[in-house]
Amino acid sequence: MVRGVGRGGRGMPGRGGMGRPPFNRPRVMLLRPPFDLILAEPAFPRCKPAPDDSALTQALLKRHAELCPTPSEQASVLSLVTKLQTVLDNLVVAPGDFVACQLEEVRQVGSYKKGTMMAGKNVADIVVIMKTLPTKEAVEGLSNKVNEEVNKLTRAMGTGSVTCACTERGFTVTAAGAAVRVLVTTLHQNLRKLEPEVHLDYKVISSHLAAIRHSRWFEENAHHSSVKVLIRLLRDMCARHAGLEPLTPWMIDLLAHHCIMNNPARQALPINVAFRRALSLLAGGLFLPGCAGLPDPCEAAHARAHTALDLAAQDHAAATAQTLLRVVGRGGHRYVLGLQPFEGGKDISTEITVWDGVVVSPLAPAYQETPEPMETDDKEDDLTQDGVAA
Repeated sequence: MVRGVGRGGRGMPGRGGMGRPPFNRPRVMLLRPPFDLILAEPAFPRCKPAPDDSALTQALLKRHAELCPTPSEQASVLSLVTKLQTVLDNLVVAPGDFVACQLEEVRQVGSYKKGTMMAGKNVADIVVIMKTLPTKEAVEGLSNKVNEEVNKLTRAMGTGSVTCACTERGFTVTAAGAAVRVLVTTLHQNLRKLEPEVHLDYKVISSHLAAIRHSRWFEENAHHSSVKVLIRLLRDMCARHAGLEPLTPWMIDLLAHHCIMNNPARQALPINVAFRRALSLLAGGLFLPGCAGLPDPCEAAHARAHTALDLAAQDHAAATAQTLLRVVGRGGHRYVLGLQPFEGGKDISTEITVWDGVVVSPLAPAYQETPEPMETDDKEDDLTQDGVAA
């Protein structure tokens, strides 16, 4: 018997010894980022000059020019937003005989506020924060009041009338060539008082509060023009390829900001480099389980933006990005950007294509949903069999 083992010797870690750590220590899950050549460039110096990428740059700028709204579209949206903002601000300051609800604040959010509005989508978003609880009757009363006041302004200015229609998120004000979605929410301390049968949905209310935080963060951090260019290009690409459709606008905003600004030099990258980087990160598993992903700066610590996607959507997005990245690598960027339709109307992200003798085939899904096992009472079956055998 060795002395000292039972009383704080080397074999008893519980009493100051130097033995092994306890076996019940909780395991910490380490989230790892995908390989990023931009961040790893100091460790991998280039051996030869970078290839000429002017063709991709010109294609990106050309496609972005097509995606930008025309001056007339911007003017129509601006006119409607200005009128609506004026009416809502008056209801905040001097509601008068309006008693359907009490307004706390009015904030512009969404692509119009961020400067990333797309051509043909002349829709702006405004969040209205109520002091009172957002009942469905209060939303309907606010919609009627706004419709009345905005039409007074339009008649005084000699412009066309507007219409209001209630939705599950608030109501939409529509005019000739433009529309504004009025998103209703309430003060944060009122969230615990919401009742599903009486008020708007809790998730809808919370998402409108999050939209305010997103807009504020974007205005402070992502105001660079290159970020807005990349956002339009990525949104257009996601709209045309089914595998990338589940990506939310907020995920695209964070991805574009990361690809443009997050580099060792802390300077905005060229648009062609940032576009390739975005595809490479998605293809490398940026939005897959176990990856560090992109931290959400507007949520609690350690929250990741891509956790809003289910596992099948994460897998499909990564596989689609891998296919598109191979097409871009073989010179098919015009088809990926939508500048040129593929022969026969094929979707290059879902069908086999050939580029200069190189076959690019879409990847099979790696994630398979396993059906839940059916609950069976094995004990009763065993008892029955034993009884029959007896």
